[in-house]
Amino acid sequence: MSYSNFFTGLLLIVAIGCKSSHNTAPTGLMTDLLLHPEEAVITSRSPNFSWIAGESGSNIMQSAFRITVASGPELLEQSDPDIWDSGKINSDQSIAVPYNGPELSESSTYWWKVMIWDQNDEAGEWSEPQRFNTGEYEPADLRWPGESRWIELRSNEETGLVLENRHVMRYHEIKPVSVVKNDKGNHFISFEKAAFGVLELTLNNPERHDTLIIHLGEKLAPGNQVDRDPGGSITYDLVNLAIEPGRTKYLVELPRFISNYPNSQVLAEHMPEVTAFRYAEIEGIDGDLDISRVQQLALIYHFDDSASGFHSSDDNLNQIWDLCKHTLKVTPFMGVYIDGGARERMPYEADAYVQQISHYAVDREYAIQRYTTNFLIYNPSWPTEWHLHIVLMAWADYMATGDSRFLEEYYGELKKKTLLPLAREDGLISTRTGLATPEFLATIHYHGRQFRDIVDWPQGTPANETRLRSGHGSVTFEGETDRYIFSDINTVVNAFHYKNLVLMARIAGVLGKTDDRQFFEERSALVRSSINEKLLDREKGVYRDGEGVDHYAFHASMFPVAFGLAPEDYYPQLGKFLKSKGMACSPYGTPYLFDALYRLGLEDYALELLTSETDRSWMNMIRFGTTITSEAWDIKYKRNMTWNHAWGAAPVYIVTHGIFGIEPLEPAYRSVLIRPQPGDLRSAELKSPTIRGPINVRFTREPEVSFNLEVVIPPNTEAKVMLPRPAVDRLSLFVNGRGTPVVIEEGYVLVDNLKAGRYTLELR
Repeated sequence: MSYSNFFTGLLLIVAIGCKSSHNTAPTGLMTDLLLHPEEAVITSRSPNFSWIAGESGSNIMQSAFRITVASGPELLEQSDPDIWDSGKINSDQSIAVPYNGPELSESSTYWWKVMIWDQNDEAGEWSEPQRFNTGEYEPADLRWPGESRWIELRSNEETGLVLENRHVMRYHEIKPVSVVKNDKGNHFISFEKAAFGVLELTLNNPERHDTLIIHLGEKLAPGNQVDRDPGGSITYDLVNLAIEPGRTKYLVELPRFISNYPNSQVLAEHMPEVTAFRYAEIEGIDGDLDISRVQQLALIYHFDDSASGFHSSDDNLNQIWDLCKHTLKVTPFMGVYIDGGARERMPYEADAYVQQISHYAVDREYAIQRYTTNFLIYNPSWPTEWHLHIVLMAWADYMATGDSRFLEEYYGELKKKTLLPLAREDGLISTRTGLATPEFLATIHYHGRQFRDIVDWPQGTPANETRLRSGHGSVTFEGETDRYIFSDINTVVNAFHYKNLVLMARIAGVLGKTDDRQFFEERSALVRSSINEKLLDREKGVYRDGEGVDHYAFHASMFPVAFGLAPEDYYPQLGKFLKSKGMACSPYGTPYLFDALYRLGLEDYALELLTSETDRSWMNMIRFGTTITSEAWDIKYKRNMTWNHAWGAAPVYIVTHGIFGIEPLEPAYRSVLIRPQPGDLRSAELKSPTIRGPINVRFTREPEVSFNLEVVIPPNTEAKVMLPRPAVDRLSLFVNGRGTPVVIEEGYVLVDNLKAGRYTLELR
């Protein structure tokens, strides 16, 4: 689908101040963050309800709502709810509204609907009813708090296995783009893109026993063949398929994935095993194989392709967006964020965080993020900084959903994940001074033997050594850490610790924990002061790798800038230093790198780096043939890399939060900032999902002449728009064709307090 014209007809005629539309019922209903709760079981005694207050482009600002809940849809249709009627509630809350009726029975089915009143106190229509199912509220056999299990759902509509508190994974039929015979006489089947799935064949009535040899893989070899030796952890599978006389339909059975890692995920027994493949090659079929008789059954977690869209004047950027969006569609195939489906299938905190913030940019889906964070609290991995991602994940969830229940339930665990007991008097923490005892590690649920700092992955060889020994796939001395020198007081670790303290102060404020908020604010100020006093080289203007270390790796400056820790007086030196290094981090580090670049005002360089065609770029991934982002920039940087690693999908986050500058100012996008930083990009348009509905933005610019922005703000949302100022002496601003006084804030032209609706903003 092309998004180059998705604004057509939407913004051609713009009106503000008009009477709102009252025939639009609320849409996009969610129960406990599930768009399709009828396909799940909810374990909360008091589920939360959310909705979109009107159609995209309407200027509705909700002033009141009414929710009804019933044991059958017919009771809702008759306006006779037997469970709960909230009555008219004078509130603009449309997100995370708690159920407040009699206790719902376990293992039961209910329906709910909602209507709203607008800013003029005029009532709209009822939404369509949404069904949800309750499960056990306090199950006794969980392996960790919040575990999501398969449950047999029995209702009048259907019987089947569903998951608790998250959507099910389904096998989707995908047809190939071509089936040809190669030079070996084998049938070669090509799909448009790779996915995790299984091959299904329909054969012409076979008359004898035979065996087909089937090759499945991600990489193409010359002569229309599946690459049998693709290198690294790029997927290749060989399967022998026994043919039975008279049997025509076959699902190619793959060996079950064997877990060799502590938290590796395996598919449920009732689910056919999958592998990542784009190509299939079949030996032994007589005659031709019609394209209609073969398909891939791709295992995909819930994903709405229409929830997001992007197109720009830069073709590289368009290709990169498509690569990353497809990645985020097909990689959560197990219903939890994993590091990659080829080798480990294991959740890691850093991988999950990058996938989480990127997923928010392409789909209105939140349950998988919340479940993954829950899982990782109790099933953590080994790196220090990975533990320090948990608070970031929890805060990102709250800002996206406005639902504070996760913060409330796991507040004590979040405090532990800040690693405060590892601190010395100046507030700086260390894993190397004897404080990371087994007793301490048990408090953060870690029971392994490798707890240590990571910085980036794979790690390189220490700078004072000449023999390569970086391991884990690195084939360079630098690895992906820019030859970082690890010391007792690690700058990257303490930058993460600082960010944790800042966010914990905000979380304590949300939960009304005044004393804790004050403590975390004071503690973060102490850590900030200590880092800038002891780790910032004020003469060079960049950060050391650690205390007492005379080495200045890329990451030591990147993270303090990204986290708002670096003093602004040092921005020129820090910007010059980061630019001198290029993309000196793995794909994991890129959201932080680009956060740093945009904070430094280096938008031109950010766009150049994002669309680069060097061997350390997303265009290189596309060039070497993957259709899912890879684990590393190239196999020469990580010899065991995979071609299906979602921590490489950060560009959709970078486009949304960097180029378009979209970020929530209040939880659940109750108010939103739109501050484009387009660099040299001449035009672009974006459909960005939020829990309140999509934000649509299109900009066009003539350098040093004009900047035009068209925007659709979702119902029940307010926006603060900051337009990049053209370099002209006299500047005029028009809002929907009407001249408006120019207000400058932080070098941008400010258009504030825009309510829901459609706007055209012109600077010239």
